[in-house]
Amino acid sequence: MNIFMLAALCFSPVPVPGILTDREGTLLPPTPLQDDAFLFAVYGDRTGGPAEGIDVLRQAVSDTSLIDPDLVMTVGDLIQGYNARPAWLAQMNEFRTVMEGLPCPWYPVAGNHDIYWRGPGRPAEEHEADYEAFFGPLWYAFDHKGCRFIVLYTDEGNPETGERTFSRPECQRMSAEQKAWLADTLAASADRRHIFVFCHHPRWRGDNYGDDWEDVHAMLAEAGNVTAVFGGHVHRLQHDGVHDGIEYLSLATVGGGLPDGSPAAAGHLHHINLVMVRDEGVAMATIPVGGVIDPRAMTVDHHAAIEALMSAAPGGGSEFEVTGDGRVETRGAIQLVNPLPVAVEWTVEVDSTDPRWNLRPGHIHVPLGPGQQEEIPFEFSHEGPLDEAWAPPQWRSSVVFQDEAGSWEIPGLRRQPAMKPTGLRVGGEEGCLRVHGHADAATVDARLIPLADGPLTLEAWFKPDDLSGRRGLLAKTEGSEYGLFGSDGRPSFHVLLGGGYKEVYAEDPLELGDWSHVAGVFDQAAEELRLYVNGVRVGTTPAKGPRKVNEHPLVLGGDVGGGGHPVSSMDGCVDEVRLSSIARYSGDRFQPSTRHERDDNTVLLMHLDGASGPFLTDDSGNAAWG
Repeated sequence: MNIFMLAALCFSPVPVPGILTDREGTLLPPTPLQDDAFLFAVYGDRTGGPAEGIDVLRQAVSDTSLIDPDLVMTVGDLIQGYNARPAWLAQMNEFRTVMEGLPCPWYPVAGNHDIYWRGPGRPAEEHEADYEAFFGPLWYAFDHKGCRFIVLYTDEGNPETGERTFSRPECQRMSAEQKAWLADTLAASADRRHIFVFCHHPRWRGDNYGDDWEDVHAMLAEAGNVTAVFGGHVHRLQHDGVHDGIEYLSLATVGGGLPDGSPAAAGHLHHINLVMVRDEGVAMATIPVGGVIDPRAMTVDHHAAIEALMSAAPGGGSEFEVTGDGRVETRGAIQLVNPLPVAVEWTVEVDSTDPRWNLRPGHIHVPLGPGQQEEIPFEFSHEGPLDEAWAPPQWRSSVVFQDEAGSWEIPGLRRQPAMKPTGLRVGGEEGCLRVHGHADAATVDARLIPLADGPLTLEAWFKPDDLSGRRGLLAKTEGSEYGLFGSDGRPSFHVLLGGGYKEVYAEDPLELGDWSHVAGVFDQAAEELRLYVNGVRVGTTPAKGPRKVNEHPLVLGGDVGGGGHPVSSMDGCVDEVRLSSIARYSGDRFQPSTRHERDDNTVLLMHLDGASGPFLTDDSGNAAWG
């Protein structure tokens, strides 16, 4: 079948019932299936974990309420159990109270934690009578939309000794009574679209889980319409294959115990299993508990709360002085702030790629109530020298909170303390800045290069190796400000004036592998932008209005993203960067200098002949270190 035949099958020009349009002669999409599809959820074990596991179950109920399935099944171990009647009744009541929050019916399965009695006064049948009084039958079946759901009981115990355990095969056999009931139920289910079977222990695995599942499987296979069997107990999500057309699946947990350090990728997770049922088969999906989002709660207020927390990330207002030999000795405090009407918890770490720092504290957890703030003292010290390995520290933080939209963590918030270098030597051997694309670039803090609204000139020498795609050359444009670009090799100059960008482009691309001088001029008096390449004016466009400013850094060798980080960098070399507060060049041509000089109108001047540690020196006289 070729692609045109496939398209004809998927989009037929013949009128299709259910597609309403007054457009004639168009391809019409197919209509959805008109069948008796429905959705149900399955919960894994609740027990074996910490007491907070009930909160996981509560979150699962909240998630499931958003999904709104037809029904919820369980696979047993509903309560911690292994106790006498008073404690059992309390745990039963806790579980049922949480499950009553579901918007649909739910159906229990008995597990060993629900049945096994520990303590004095043990009845012969342990907690079976309690279970049937408060949860329902040990085995039963019900129908929904032409499908039958069958619940089996896997803890009947040794019929001779009465011993109940899941560690001996003789205690994990199904009684003749339950098998007879199953046979009768299957025989009466011949007209059902699908049969789904639920039990606690995955007896199909053999070993300690009994040696008679082959008999049970034979009964299920003979029925011919059993679609899937679901089990639990092992606290690990595992697909055990399809046997005689029957799919076997073991679920993990919804608040139960999980192995320490084992990842969700290994099947150890709290999850909701969803099953979509159609005539021709079923589809399944697993959703981690807490992974369901209520779109109606993603409001403007919710987004404003997220933005407020991100803006409140600690460490951005701190500053320290760095001497010319790389020494630092500073003490201060950072503010932890909760701008929300709900409680949050900040986790803050401070580290550096330079191991010579003495940083205190290294790691803190601070819960904050609504509107609260707290000061955390810190001490940073470094003995130097200011060599290539010298790197500043960073505050790394994350914050967790809960609102109507769900439980949230905002990770990866980074702030670098402002550094104030003193006594850095300007000059050195002739050099340049080499950048390698993507986010590789140098930056200059916007606070160090204040530029009043008015004329400006932005210029530098560039030797590009690759300018394919979107590429910044020298820019701080992010819905504001100014920048030089070289996208697809073609130089351009952009300034945001009067509410929109004014732009001027060169016709010819820059030569790869060769040095070119590029200068962008905003001439406020002449109300125009001019672009020069190697001293020749290559473009002019009308431009006037106030310039919109931002707090993002000037990026050398790239552009700046919304978070203030370099993006869309060029691949090549940058040299002799200068920013001026005048329209420095006019006319059709001038002779660009190979080494720029400073004057009273110079805001930034970087010869890029070398670095002092991570710092690029500024020769403008304004100490605008990069």
